[in-house]
Amino acid sequence: MESIFAPIKSAWRVVDIRKKLIATFLLLLVYRLGVYVPIPGMDKSVLAGMASQAGGLFGFMNIIGGGAFENASIFAMSITPYINASIIVQLLTVAIPALERMQKEGEEGRKKLAQWVRYGAVILGFLQATFMYIGFRNAITRHGMLSYLTITLSLTAGTAFIMWLGEQINEYGIGNGISLIIFVNIISRGPRAFSTLYNIVRAYASEGRLAVGVLIMLGIVLMFIVVVVFVIFVTQAERRIPVQYAKRVVGRKMYGGQSTHIPIKVNLAGVMPIIFASSILAFIPTIIGLVAPNTTNKFLISLRDFSSNPLYMVVMALLVIFFTFFYTIMAFNPIEVANNVRKNGGFIPGIRPGKPTSDYIAKVLNRITWFGAFFLAIITVLPSLMQILTGVPIGFGGTSLLIMVGVALETAEQIEAQLMMRHYKGFLE
Repeated sequence: MESIFAPIKSAWRVVDIRKKLIATFLLLLVYRLGVYVPIPGMDKSVLAGMASQAGGLFGFMNIIGGGAFENASIFAMSITPYINASIIVQLLTVAIPALERMQKEGEEGRKKLAQWVRYGAVILGFLQATFMYIGFRNAITRHGMLSYLTITLSLTAGTAFIMWLGEQINEYGIGNGISLIIFVNIISRGPRAFSTLYNIVRAYASEGRLAVGVLIMLGIVLMFIVVVVFVIFVTQAERRIPVQYAKRVVGRKMYGGQSTHIPIKVNLAGVMPIIFASSILAFIPTIIGLVAPNTTNKFLISLRDFSSNPLYMVVMALLVIFFTFFYTIMAFNPIEVANNVRKNGGFIPGIRPGKPTSDYIAKVLNRITWFGAFFLAIITVLPSLMQILTGVPIGFGGTSLLIMVGVALETAEQIEAQLMMRHYKGFLE
């Protein structure tokens, strides 16, 4: 037990790390307090009802925002405009050569792109706030231009303030600020999940079947632990392609001759395929719920309630697999990697430089992407599948688990690096 807490004690002893940890905690506390600051002129009971609808965008926003949506808080839009702006700029960087060159310019180019993301997040935030004002007219106590400006500007300012908090964590704290905010928001839903499990046990106990309720609770907890361990294993897994660099003489010195590798993550796409697939499948039910909440049309009702249809899981899994390949192709270019290896005098043993090298890397990438795609699909549909089989609501989703594990590992690696710089033993030994 002492060896487990030793790295934490070592980190706390270092003054710089301790200051960063305290700053991170205080900034995250400021965000959590803001979750309960209400928007003037909005009835939170209406938003809470929309957040509880299964398969809707607003339920996802509520999870990412840590309950800010159902509280009709100024943080109700959470960081979704920033995420959308980041995705748009990333896609434009792939499609527009000028932006791609800017990204490769180094720190200065990345700063310009980050500034564009900020501007885009504010613009998208205002547009999203306007759509929310139009769609939630029954939640607004008073209508008019003053009400419109108050609500939309409050929501937009809330998103801008969250971006600012994230940047302050990046500068004065430890870890990625935006990721940590999402992480804390998801963790904050934990007590509600435990409350659900407790209520299940109480319900079985009232029927005289306490042992059955306890077994179900232990089974859910055990499944959660197993899934988390599996997610950690796949998140950390990578395929290493060996690369050998030829020896060369420059002046009187000899360079090269060493062996290294090209690391390719098994889950290279991260959580983005799940976010894309969830957004697409949640868009139509959300629009129907806003425009025609009391419709009697059978087709519209089937679309609105599609998330309760077993076919939903099949469609979700197929979309996740598709977007895994799509995002991997955007994030990793085998031709560019092969050219960089050749320019530096390297080669893959047994593979000729040039096109054969890029073809080999693409073949390896394709194989591990299939595994990563099926992994994401399983993690996505597993909670829903377990809920259908057992009839017990599962209090966690694949997206939440991947975000939590990814952010926790990233933050631990940063603390590890800080400790190793000071010759302390880290977390990840």
